[in-house]
Amino acid sequence: MPISNHHLNDRPAAANLENPLYYLENMETVVAWVANHHFDLLSAPENARLSEFFELPRPSRALLTRMVMRSGDLFRADKLKYPELGSSETEALNDLVESDWLDADPLVTLDDLFRLFTLAELRPAFAPVLVQAGFAKNLAKAQMREVLKGIYADARTVMDWLGDPGSPVVRVSPMALFDRVRLMFFGNLRQSWSDFVLVELGHHRYEQVQFTSEARAFSERSQVDTYLAMHHCRECLDTGMSAADVWAQVPQPSDNPWLTSRRDRLLLELGRQAERQGERKLALEALAASGHREARLKQLRLLERMKRFDEAWAIAVNWPHAELSDAETQGLARILKRLAAKVKQPAPLAPQLPPLREFTLKLPQTGRSVERVVRDHLSSPEAPVFYMENTLINSLFGLLCWNTLFKPIPGAFFHPFHTGPADLLREDFVSRRQAAFDQCFAMLHDGGYRQQILDSYAAKQGITNPFVTWPALNEELITLALDCIPALDLHILFKRLLLNIREHRSGFPDLVRFYPENSPPELCYEMIEVKGPGDRLQDHQVRWLQFFASQGIAASVCYLRWQTSEATP
Repeated sequence: MPISNHHLNDRPAAANLENPLYYLENMETVVAWVANHHFDLLSAPENARLSEFFELPRPSRALLTRMVMRSGDLFRADKLKYPELGSSETEALNDLVESDWLDADPLVTLDDLFRLFTLAELRPAFAPVLVQAGFAKNLAKAQMREVLKGIYADARTVMDWLGDPGSPVVRVSPMALFDRVRLMFFGNLRQSWSDFVLVELGHHRYEQVQFTSEARAFSERSQVDTYLAMHHCRECLDTGMSAADVWAQVPQPSDNPWLTSRRDRLLLELGRQAERQGERKLALEALAASGHREARLKQLRLLERMKRFDEAWAIAVNWPHAELSDAETQGLARILKRLAAKVKQPAPLAPQLPPLREFTLKLPQTGRSVERVVRDHLSSPEAPVFYMENTLINSLFGLLCWNTLFKPIPGAFFHPFHTGPADLLREDFVSRRQAAFDQCFAMLHDGGYRQQILDSYAAKQGITNPFVTWPALNEELITLALDCIPALDLHILFKRLLLNIREHRSGFPDLVRFYPENSPPELCYEMIEVKGPGDRLQDHQVRWLQFFASQGIAASVCYLRWQTSEATP
């Protein structure tokens, strides 16, 4: 059953940083949220343990929280100094030991021992051993550890290692439980406790997503176990373990789409590691099994290096281009060109890219940014210019598709403090919401988009959204943009944005100029990328500009050059 406790609220709030124990309040929020919303995914002993957490005296809860937040699970008692506890650390430690939250006599490896104690503390215990083994007793700490590794292989208590060390070492006993809680709260183990416990959450306003059992990423405990197993595999890869050994530990495919995307990323990394270790066959197998969008290009490049050109060609020519972003299309085109010569096939015709529009301005240097200098020069009452860069189109998209972005589906939201869906940059982000996005795009054709965007702006003012940049917006600007940018253009831009959100939500031109007095087919708006002296277009900017040109959307590059004093009248 869920915890019945005053810490539990349907919509928990962030702690006030003026409270010295704000980190404890945030930890209580995490534990209570998981205990309440995921109690069925925890065992009876785990649920009981979380209930007992709230029964601890406040100083003991605070000290335990501090220890859980830190790296590792072993701590020297004399290094735990937290004046804000309101009582002695010794008293809190004794309480945690008595209630089995801490092991007061843990087994410690040699590496742990050398991490916890100084050379001066270690030398008296190990000097005789070093001398007996034929080494100087005053070896440096790193040298001493390497020598002793050849002598000691087992873990021991600190008392057995050092005799009476004068400083007891304790281990947090239920760290695995806290890791499970952290996973179910964040939806990943990449984020540390400090990402939540030690940050000020109150300066954000969060969308109130409806949390239901159907929208949870984990519906069964076994799925949590699967995630933890995959996380262990990734840790093994990071430590350099053989990719073949890790491959044997990778969990079987899951029918949980969210877990599938995590597994795809794991297999992508495993394929990379296998290739680096010379296990090319395994690398191909892992990349072929991965559904990650980067895996297929890597598979093709590996087949090339292995001179298996026919296999690579068969995959490349049958790859649906509609699935590709511009960067991926470019990468595939280069591979096809190389492969064509190897398999004696005609090389695919390179797409004819339209020329980019360019112009140059020579203006006095004012000390302001080049974008603002060009904006002020070009702007007029009849054709106002705004410095928007990546904010305008992204914000209009975010306002139109607000409800879709915050749709409570499995793996999207884990707690009430998300600035956007957790799966935003995953390969299946759009496909899992396709029907909802289709409804948004339908409004671009029936005219309903305009009111939807304005309504979202009014109703959601200041609430965090990964696409909406509130400081850059006002109702007048939004209205002007909707007056001047045709719905068809918004459809084209939004569709490309969704093709690869990670890649395509940046690279937009710096400036937008509106012509509110014009009517189609006259020019009603244009975008301008500004490049100052010595600056050049980046690849993702070029791709956007080429896309605009191919779609008939007015965009140009302005090269700003500073006037010299001689050129000034």
